[in-house]
Amino acid sequence: MFKKYITSFAQAFFKLDFNNMLKPENLVKNIPYFLFLVFLAMLYIGNTHSVEGTVRKIDRMKTELKEARWNYMSAKSELMYKSKQTEVAKAVEHIGLKELTHPPQKIVTQN
Repeated sequence: MFKKYITSFAQAFFKLDFNNMLKPENLVKNIPYFLFLVFLAMLYIGNTHSVEGTVRKIDRMKTELKEARWNYMSAKSELMYKSKQTEVAKAVEHIGLKELTHPPQKIVTQN
């Protein structure tokens, strides 16, 4: 099936008269078409540069996100460690506060 299309394309290509196409009057007639092709090529190149810049920005943001996530995890684990009862007791010991050795008592008043 493809062989049929390839052979018909090749026959059409060989039937082209390049000597006639390269004459000055034909070249002048096709200038708008060539300019359009140049415009499309420039548009394609500009779009490619834009996409590459976006991809680099996305990669940079992914790296920053990973770093921020690690900072969050580190801060969270440090907070969990420092908020343990024994660590809080050690931290406030120098100002004279001590850990209770007996449970708190309820004060009842009569009105």
